[in-house]
Amino acid sequence: MAQNSSIEWTQATWNPVTGCSKVSPGCKNCYAERMANRLAGMGQHRYRNGFEVTLQDDLVDAPLHWRQPRRIFVNSMSDLFHEEVPASFIADVFNTMAEAHWHTFQILTKRSQRLAELAPHLPWPRNVWMGVSVESPRYASRIADLRTVPSAVRFLSIEPLLEPISNLSLRGIDWVIVGGESGPGCRPMQAEWVRQIRRQCRNQSVPFFFKQWGGVRKKTTGRLLDGRTWDQYPQPQRRQASMNRDGDLESNRLAVQEARVCVSF
Repeated sequence: MAQNSSIEWTQATWNPVTGCSKVSPGCKNCYAERMANRLAGMGQHRYRNGFEVTLQDDLVDAPLHWRQPRRIFVNSMSDLFHEEVPASFIADVFNTMAEAHWHTFQILTKRSQRLAELAPHLPWPRNVWMGVSVESPRYASRIADLRTVPSAVRFLSIEPLLEPISNLSLRGIDWVIVGGESGPGCRPMQAEWVRQIRRQCRNQSVPFFFKQWGGVRKKTTGRLLDGRTWDQYPQPQRRQASMNRDGDLESNRLAVQEARVCVSF
């Protein structure tokens, strides 16, 4: 069975890779590292290497055996585009997702440059959603890399939100998730930072999902923003990858054949 998830925007997790390494300030208090080390201490075989990158080859085809359709977060305990994950292994994961067409797969990476490099060589069926993490304006360049990817849904995970992000261009982006950091040592998030992003989503007609306020005890802070939850989801697009004369994947002017989901704020 798929591992059911308490992550608010997904339903299950699938971890054909475990372990990662830190690449930016958003990684400082990584929940996956804490969990992996705890599981390693309990003798869990899949975390025999602690938080070192480890390929779980026997799990690559696992979703093919899960008959109930669900939204699946791919590698909640790693980054599929980590430099230590071979391109051939990434291709195997994508081939499984293409074959398991009854599921929806949600992938997040902080390694957007490698994503952009490999994207032209991977299948992009409509059931694969691709996202990048952007914790501050310094890492907004990841959004430009994401725009080169012809996934049916391109999304941003702005979590942990560490500082205000103004002038957020959402051209070619289909969904935005915002959340505060949780757990020991968590860094505070200001309400106005969240509202600012919500306004930008509204102005650019992009669905907005508010995940959590975070904090040491995130269940007590909850996920209400201005008295309500914000659980908007995207409508998958039809995008056709095109190549420029240099052989690079273009942002393809987004040959979008379906209207973006209508959202109300």
